[in-house]
Amino acid sequence: MWFLLALCSAIFASLTSILAKIGINGINSTLATAIRTTIVLIMSWGIVFTTNTQNNIATIERKSWIFLVLSGISTGISWLFYYKAIQLGKVSKVIAIDKLSIVITLIFSVLILNEGYTIRSIIGCLLIVLGTLFMTL
Repeated sequence: MWFLLALCSAIFASLTSILAKIGINGINSTLATAIRTTIVLIMSWGIVFTTNTQNNIATIERKSWIFLVLSGISTGISWLFYYKAIQLGKVSKVIAIDKLSIVITLIFSVLILNEGYTIRSIIGCLLIVLGTLFMTL
């Protein structure tokens, strides 16, 4: 099931890039990011209320709040940079560089979360880096 969900995420993420590139034409990238974020906010809370999970807010621990807030800040910063990048460059090149986040995430997951890595994951990351260089140079 996780694979299907991840594949759907990849499909919608790719549509996000294409639709954003078309929509951002002639608009300040920060304003475009704010509009996008507002829509995401409305959709997210709509799903929370549709699934009747809003009552769970009271049970969230302080540590979770802190890290969710930090994650939200990181997402916002990422989106601001991303929108400016696609406004100035080609989506096909920006998204290739953006996907270096896979490699960076692997490094962070080892250093911060103490998750393991394998020779396959290292080779995969090296191939992603080489593919990024190949696509962007």
